[in-house]
Amino acid sequence: MTHHSAPQDIVIDARNVGVTFKVDGGSVEAVRNVSFQLHRGQTIALVGESGSGKSVTARAVMRLLSKRARVSPQTVITYGGKNMATLSDRDMRRLRGNRLTMIFQEPMSSLNPVYTIGRQIAEILRIHQKMTRAQALARAVELLRKVQIPDPEARVRQYPHQLSGGQRQRVMIAMALANNPDVLIADEPTTALDVTVQAEILNLIKALKAETGMAVVLITHDLTVVRQFADHVYVMQHGEVREEGPTEQVFTNPQNPYTRRLLSSEPKGRANPAEVTDEIVMQGRGVRVTYTLRKGGAFRGTYYDLQAVDGLSLTLHRGETLGLVGESGSGKTTFGQALMRLNTLTAGEVDFLGTRIDGFDRKAMKPLRKQMQIVFQDPFASLNPRMSVRQIIEEGLIVNGIGSSGSDRLARVSQALRDAGLPDTILNRFPHEFSGGQRQRLAIARAIALEPEFILLDEPTSALDLSVQAQIIELLRKLQRDRGLSYLFISHDLKVVRALCHRVIVMQHGRIVEQGPVDRVLEDPQTDYTRRLVKAAFDIAT
Repeated sequence: MTHHSAPQDIVIDARNVGVTFKVDGGSVEAVRNVSFQLHRGQTIALVGESGSGKSVTARAVMRLLSKRARVSPQTVITYGGKNMATLSDRDMRRLRGNRLTMIFQEPMSSLNPVYTIGRQIAEILRIHQKMTRAQALARAVELLRKVQIPDPEARVRQYPHQLSGGQRQRVMIAMALANNPDVLIADEPTTALDVTVQAEILNLIKALKAETGMAVVLITHDLTVVRQFADHVYVMQHGEVREEGPTEQVFTNPQNPYTRRLLSSEPKGRANPAEVTDEIVMQGRGVRVTYTLRKGGAFRGTYYDLQAVDGLSLTLHRGETLGLVGESGSGKTTFGQALMRLNTLTAGEVDFLGTRIDGFDRKAMKPLRKQMQIVFQDPFASLNPRMSVRQIIEEGLIVNGIGSSGSDRLARVSQALRDAGLPDTILNRFPHEFSGGQRQRLAIARAIALEPEFILLDEPTSALDLSVQAQIIELLRKLQRDRGLSYLFISHDLKVVRALCHRVIVMQHGRIVEQGPVDRVLEDPQTDYTRRLVKAAFDIAT
């Protein structure tokens, strides 16, 4: 549907949306001059990296901004012939959750943990429609069935924590659809979910849209998702729309340099051809990690064993990147940590650089620690906020007795920063002063300062924007080339795995379901499970 369609089709017409936030000593313009049109039955996407203003724009439409935010007087958001920017709070409340609904990234924070799912859906129905409690509960079951939650009669009596992430997201959609809204705004609705679940949720929204004729505003930074699900796209950067148009046109012929950069930063390419030697850096044989869990009541509880990692083996050669792939709960992180002796093995053997280490205690592990390093998913959680950059990187050198003097150590710290693509003038700054991508570089600098043989990378790019992700992948490739590093790379993002790994191991429920060279596994998967993962990662629509 183009913009030339009949004006009565327009559900929301937003013009010159502007939002400023009061901050200490002034104000920040988060969004300026953003205009968009949403037609009935259409999906538009607001795309951009974090901080581009896409979520703020949506919250301005829904009037869900914080007290510190001020919407500019030029803003006109027309819905049903009225300007929502100037509606009274009372009138706005009538629309919100009824005609206009929104779902968020983390469903747990929008569901109330103390009420059952059924009661929460029923409450929305009863606020906006004249219904008895019994009617509302019956409708809640119907809605859960509609969003394809199995056994909905049982689910209405459950609490949010008893559902998986994907099911909670479905409940949020059921709540959003409760009153047959005209508009659904979905703010990064699948970021926290596994790829296969993500595909299911997006296809669900698409099917419901086709059935009910509602219009959808999709907010995301994932370009694969936009291409498959949006009719029209608005690319945002620094609070402004850089480019807009029909999705296919923007993807095949982007006009704006920023859009071009965004499209070219999808993880591409392959790992460096490995200069793999026969030398084995790490080997695991029959590694098993069992957790004992309890289920049942306080007095009659039974204990049962959960095999988080069920007798796995792997071999990593020098100079190689081995990917460990699987959805959340597949045991990939537990396996990685077991190999590094960060949790206790129930059975199995682990060799590191020719030494058997599965029986080593902390003291015995200490001399080996400098040769094995970890970079985590969220660099902020692993960097001490009270330490300066210099202290963070130097700490490992001091603990491991590396460096002949203070000045020698300082030289090593500066070199590690430069190698990680950071200026060595930041020695006295603190973690909170840096962006997510820069913090991830700091974590990498801290790891390589110790000149390790091996680095475990646990989802190191999943929290980053695409263009930053591309830079980190490039950096990891370069470091591997220059230093002959061996990586064990844990991820659920197959695009990144394809760009970085030589071999890949696919895990599900604590077992290895498939392994082999990256190209073979991703292009010709042998198992249904891998096929599903590949399909979800590379072409969501099917």
